Amino acid sequence: MPRYEYRCRTCGSTFEVSRPMAESAAPAACPSGHDDTVKLLSAVAMGGTKSAPSPGAGGGGGCCGGGCCG
Repeated sequence: MPRYEYRCRTCGSTFEVSRPMAESAAPAACPSGHDDTVKLLSAVAMGGTKSAPSPGAGGGGGCCGGGCCG
């Protein structure tokens, strides 16, 4: 289930709520009970590792990578 981050305009606290995507626009009260909250825009973190391309694996471009060296 997705987690959405909110900030309370009354007390300034930031909190998260887990709810279905269909309810993502529904209002959320802060843990202190205040109703004046705003949903924050969150960036999605993508996991994984970056690997270098293997030698000779296509690409072209550049003098030696494109085959123009003689």
